Amino acid sequence: MEERIPRNWAKGSWVFLAWIVVFNLYGYLSFGVVPFSGEFWSKYWFNGLIFTLLTIPLFLIWFLAESYAGEKSKLYGLKPVLLYLPMVKKPTGHVHFRTKFMWTALVLVLYFILTNIYLYGLDVEKTIDVFESFRAILAGTSGSLMHLGIGPIVTASIIMQLFVGAKMFNIDLGNEEDRAIYQETQKLLVIIMIFVEAIPQVYGYLQPSNTFIAALDAWSGGYGYFWARAIIVIQLFFGSYLVFLMDEVVSKWGIGSGISLFIAAGVSQAIFTGTVSWIPQNPNEPLSTSNLPSGTIPKTFYVLTHFSGSELYNGGIEIILFRPPNPIIALIGTMVIFFLVAYAESMKIELPLAHERARGARGRYPIKLMYSSNIPVILASALLANISMWSYLFWTHPTLSKIPVLGRNPLIGEYPSQDMLSQYSGYLRPNTPINGIAFYFNRVNGLNQWLLPLINPNAYGYGILDIWAPWQIALHVVVYVGFMVGMSVIFAKFWIETANMNARAIAQQIQRGGMQIPGFRRDPKVLEKVLEKYIRPVTTFSGAAVGALAAFADLIGTVGNTSGTGVLLTVGILIQFYEAMGREQLMEMHPLIRQFFEG
Repeated sequence: MEERIPRNWAKGSWVFLAWIVVFNLYGYLSFGVVPFSGEFWSKYWFNGLIFTLLTIPLFLIWFLAESYAGEKSKLYGLKPVLLYLPMVKKPTGHVHFRTKFMWTALVLVLYFILTNIYLYGLDVEKTIDVFESFRAILAGTSGSLMHLGIGPIVTASIIMQLFVGAKMFNIDLGNEEDRAIYQETQKLLVIIMIFVEAIPQVYGYLQPSNTFIAALDAWSGGYGYFWARAIIVIQLFFGSYLVFLMDEVVSKWGIGSGISLFIAAGVSQAIFTGTVSWIPQNPNEPLSTSNLPSGTIPKTFYVLTHFSGSELYNGGIEIILFRPPNPIIALIGTMVIFFLVAYAESMKIELPLAHERARGARGRYPIKLMYSSNIPVILASALLANISMWSYLFWTHPTLSKIPVLGRNPLIGEYPSQDMLSQYSGYLRPNTPINGIAFYFNRVNGLNQWLLPLINPNAYGYGILDIWAPWQIALHVVVYVGFMVGMSVIFAKFWIETANMNARAIAQQIQRGGMQIPGFRRDPKVLEKVLEKYIRPVTTFSGAAVGALAAFADLIGTVGNTSGTGVLLTVGILIQFYEAMGREQLMEMHPLIRQFFEG
């Protein structure tokens, strides 16, 4: 029998009043006519109908949460919706290693297939990729079914963690029932965020082709433009939600995390092509001394064999070492980050453990120096991607740019005009912020964007010092590094709470395994205090370390334009995947160890 949910219907009624205000505000911003007037309804009826279909589900969800009158968190009011969400069931018993490896491989192959299926009806030449600087982190491909990548999943995770951290949901993640409702709500938020990220992009930057619109016009009686965009939104939803389900398949039936697997796959592909690709920088023209290979190794080989000694002295060496794309300094930076992360991942603190019943049976519980893993830097980078996207939307979107305070506000983010794009066509892009919060939080991509222009303005200052003053460039670097380090620390603390990696959860896990720390009473609270002395500082350090490493790699530059965060994540993910495979094989051979880990 379904649980009856206590509600105060009158308490939630104001939510629909808020919807009426938003409905009329959108109509006013879109058409500039007085709300509720005859002219308003005559011009706005069709768009108002679409707006209603899109927003009523959101306000209904808000109403269900707001009207909940029980003693638990308001998230329990969403149960009527959460019960019907599609999900991947957990296995009822032990899943063998071969089965897990098979599911992981199948999901990875499906991911690569989806990145090569492009949106039907899209005009690729008119497409503007608002996530261009963060493609490696979002594990997607512009214009494909994976256009949004893991963006909605990570954004939903950020929102839930921030709300729980701010005590807005009254959720105790140590409680099994609360944790279940938290995870189910996050799934619902993923669906919402897919539409929140897809619709503004489709109605502004993912343009349907004229041929597609004309074909739908003949079918729909003049509404081809609307249906073309709707079909693209549906395709984006299908691709993004499929990614979410694929992540669940890997988490429950495979090895490791699906999100991490997708990031590592995309970044590895980009690093490989950025290192060995012979394709010219301009694919439409043949190889020449002015159209070099795009890969680091082929470009270096081509310059050394086709440039004379004087040409090498007068600029050829600089082309090899510093000039993008994929200079040698970027390859060196990628290798340095690889070895630094590999070294940091191997460092750990080991707490001695003894079995309470079997005398002489001893072991160690490892607390890694990189305890919070790479999740904090994923969340920090995804937050930057959302800042970049929304600032660009507020500056250029036909409707969002009219919102008071937020619309076309230079403090939030200013973007280049058509004249600037024409003047600096080889450097600036439409989605490159030139001022405001978006500029200072934008990713720094290599030495040529900050250090080289300051050291040698004559050779490297064009397109940099013409737009920004030296102090702005320096402040950009400081703000970006500070944000990556600070937010990684914050998300590290949130992550160990939501992932049951805090001292209390680990103490309970050790207790269930029949182990204890020699010299201390077998009391969960005592064990928790001992673990807290190590886990709290290691969490802070690991969050700061991954943020600093990612920012450092971005400052140097990486091959394949993968970003320092992408390289850091990939190395960490591959090491953790290898360790996860080792654990799975170990549990396959020793059932008692399996009980400890599963407990």
